[in-house]
Amino acid sequence: MAHADRFLSIRRDPYSDEVLARGGDPEAHSLLQRTGFVPVVRAHETYHRVPTNLAEHDEARLATKAVARLRSTSYHVDCDKDFDTDDHPTHHLPLGTSVAHIAESIREATTTDEVADKLTELTAPHDGVLAALDDVLVALAEFHEGLCDAADPHIARRLRYLADERLGVIRSDLSHTRNDLADRHVPHPGRSICTEQGPANERERSAVCACPPPPRTVPAPPPPPVAAAMRR
Repeated sequence: MAHADRFLSIRRDPYSDEVLARGGDPEAHSLLQRTGFVPVVRAHETYHRVPTNLAEHDEARLATKAVARLRSTSYHVDCDKDFDTDDHPTHHLPLGTSVAHIAESIREATTTDEVADKLTELTAPHDGVLAALDDVLVALAEFHEGLCDAADPHIARRLRYLADERLGVIRSDLSHTRNDLADRHVPHPGRSICTEQGPANERERSAVCACPPPPRTVPAPPPPPVAAAMRR
């Protein structure tokens, strides 16, 4: 991570009068959005603004809260005097951390049984992560069905389509993958844990490792020479 990504600014723009946050890495952007900021994606920059139609004191309260949260996680924040604060709130791990832990466990897994066990947390039909995500999409669709803008019914239908069709495909594929791995009961050939010990029937005292040698990597051939262009 670049050192510059630990620096942000939260200031009121002198031209638009919007409270804008600029800089930071994806973790900082997540903190800003959890505080209430809205991302703005441009061709060469992603920055954040406060929501529209807020009173000025509410904008200042939100910006001050963002400054406190960012500084409590070791970000350097340059801000307007009205947003400055010495508050350092406790940083709680987000819900996504537990799902990210599943990915990390799969990267460290050495057998198909281990991966199948981790995938069950995603695919369990009653309380798995994907079942919960399906419930979130349906609840969000129901919420939009009760709103009054002209686009809300379309948004609700789209959310139900995502739950029924797109998420359904992901759940089906991952469930099949999990079940296939659960039936295999084999170690991963590239991730076996080395005990640095020889097999029991090994007669050579110099043998210290029963692991097969790592696969030989064939070097890539050099690129063909580029013919020099003839000068005129």
